[in-house]
Formats: sequence, structure tokens, C-alpha cells
Amino acid sequence: MLGSEVKALREGHADISGAYVRISGSEAYLINGKIFPYKFSRIEGYQEDRSRKLLLHKSEILSLKSKMDQGKFTIIPMSIYLKDDNFKVEIALCETKNKRDKRRDKRRDTLDRAQERELKNII
Repeated sequence: MLGSEVKALREGHADISGAYVRISGSEAYLINGKIFPYKFSRIEGYQEDRSRKLLLHKSEILSLKSKMDQGKFTIIPMSIYLKDDNFKVEIALCETKNKRDKRRDKRRDTLDRAQERELKNII
């Protein structure tokens, strides 16, 4: 990581809401994790959503890769925190959603919003 990225992370300027972890070969990368630019640094050529290499033990990478190969799983980052002057990314292995689940969740969200609007109009 760059020095300006570390300073931005210390201020909490990161977004991992749409990020995931991809394992290629014997390395793990954080994809779509955004670290916004530090306000006092140069921003020429800075890519806030570039992929970043994660440092994992070889046995951890092999176990995650074998579980991903077994079924429809994906690895997502849960949080970024500072420990002993090192930034850690807490990752979790979870099942991927298929299109049916996504449609069901979207339908549920629209119904919830409609109910909230009706309650708001009644009050």
C-alpha cells in the first residue's frame, strides 16, 4: 500500500461494501475495495479501486481455494482494522446468491419501502 492510502485508512476513508477476494494461483487479492485519496496528497494517477494483494499463509489460501472449488462460495471482506501498526482485513467465506435470491430480496425491499411509505402517510 501507498503511504497516502495508509493515512486515508487511519482517517477511515475506505469502502468495502462491494468488494470481494479473488484467489489467483497462490495469491489473494482484494478486488473493488475503495480507499479514497488522502486530502493532503497528490491525486494524479491515483486509482481508488485498484486491486490490492492480501498477505495470507499458504495453508490459508489452499483451504479457501479448496472450499471455493467445492461449491458456489465467495470470499468477502467484513471489516478493515488496525492492529499493531498493520491494517488487517477480516474476510468471510459465504455462499453466492443466485438470480432467484436476488429477485426475491429486491421484491422484499420494494414491499418494505411501500409499507414504510403507507405508514408515513397514515401518521
